[in-house]
Amino acid sequence: MRSELPPWGRDELPEPLPFTLGNILKTIGPGAILLAASIGGGEWLVGPAAAVKHGVGIFWIATIAIVLQLFFNLEALRYTLYTGEPVITGFMRLAPGSRFWSRLYAALTVIQLGVPALAVGCAPVLFSLLHHRLPDEQGGNNWQLIALAYLTMALGVLLLTSGGKVERTLERVSWAMILYIFIFLLFVNCWFVPPAQSWQTLLGFVQFGTAPRSAAGEVDMLLLATLAATAGAGGIGNLTLSNWARDKGMGMGSRVGAIESTNGDPTAHQAEPVGKVFELTPENLARWRTWWRYANIDQCWLWAGGCFLGMYLNVNLALAISDPSRKLDGLAAGAYQAEQMARQLGDWLWYAGLLNGFWILFSTHLGNTDAMVRNVTDILWTANPATRRANPRGILQLYRRVLAVVTVFGACALLFGKAMELFKFLGFMANVILALGSLQLLAVNHWLMPRPLRAAWWRQLMLVICCLFYSTSTALVVWQQFQPKPAAAAAATPNNPPTEQPTATGTTEPGTTAAESLER
Repeated sequence: MRSELPPWGRDELPEPLPFTLGNILKTIGPGAILLAASIGGGEWLVGPAAAVKHGVGIFWIATIAIVLQLFFNLEALRYTLYTGEPVITGFMRLAPGSRFWSRLYAALTVIQLGVPALAVGCAPVLFSLLHHRLPDEQGGNNWQLIALAYLTMALGVLLLTSGGKVERTLERVSWAMILYIFIFLLFVNCWFVPPAQSWQTLLGFVQFGTAPRSAAGEVDMLLLATLAATAGAGGIGNLTLSNWARDKGMGMGSRVGAIESTNGDPTAHQAEPVGKVFELTPENLARWRTWWRYANIDQCWLWAGGCFLGMYLNVNLALAISDPSRKLDGLAAGAYQAEQMARQLGDWLWYAGLLNGFWILFSTHLGNTDAMVRNVTDILWTANPATRRANPRGILQLYRRVLAVVTVFGACALLFGKAMELFKFLGFMANVILALGSLQLLAVNHWLMPRPLRAAWWRQLMLVICCLFYSTSTALVVWQQFQPKPAAAAAATPNNPPTEQPTATGTTEPGTTAAESLER
């Protein structure tokens, strides 16, 4: 182990609230932010696209991904409960040192989340809400869609810069979005989806080992890898959970502070660059066990349970009402599904469906934006004393400066590439981060945590499996990129289009596969 960071301070572990239902609702919260950020691209875009292209039987991949990411998240929280530091700071305490890991994770954060693909996804939904129709498939509304994407980014910036503590604002917004999304999805699933379809979709999550099927004869490994990452939190989001837990004041986080303003609040505690740990006294160990129970409820029941339910409800609805003969941009799926439902129950469902689609995508955009800015801010604040001197008003000043920079970068970046392609790249990078992060969590657990607080052997084994799972998916994507295209794909030209293929939900337009219809 090698670290250029100062050693931890010492303090008492704060007394948690007594373990009651009311106090559970008061204490948990990082899981709500992570869930709001998770229910977006994976559930709304990639899940339905994968179901149409490769069959619902491949959703055992989502089940395994959520379970593995659950253990990943809990081990990240374990470090923060003990030290009050975000887990990336723990990584910075490992060899070859804080300079290397701070630069690498700052770069990985920007590479994965720098392009606001979900803001682009919100644009078709907002367009449909304003004009009561889907965007022009020929691209005649491109300038309006770009303007709406910028409006979405501006709304995100406004929310993240309002209030004193960023985490508190984000948590409240996340709870509101989660409640609306799940109430709406439960209603429309009960109304529109036949019981047989619901049962078939549910079986797909437990048919372990089912091979992907493809009418074109080619398995899209990048799509499946994106599903594996975004069925959960998707890389940087998993790591940012520990930042939100610190700012929430879980465990030793309340001794270290948060990204908040001290203006007019003498009790406000700005985040310190170095964490604090506690002595392993019987009193502190008893408090630790209560904090750990809160962390498990936050992740097992709120986050993981919400990810399963969100993926299931979105995929189930999409399979029941989507018409694969309709050419669609994958990111306009929210508007298209609202159109299909409104035909049966009236215009009010058009607006309710559009609002649901917007919240699903916007919640992920908001969480991704904060995750990117928060990680870069905490890395700079911790690793570089010069950064602290350059921001005399504290870490919130640095947070807002980083937010301004990444917003300008994102505004330029969203002009390049299709949104679904950008989102798939986000998913690929998430696989890389989850594979690397799993190994580093093992190292942090062995070298930085005291023995009584370390993870049990089977929890450590889950981290090893997580690393192997995401390393394999990453390798398969890279391998496929260097393989020659199948003959069927090579023969698909304007004069020789692919043959029409039937699907479980209908037939495709000649020359267009169901997945292509959903993605366009």
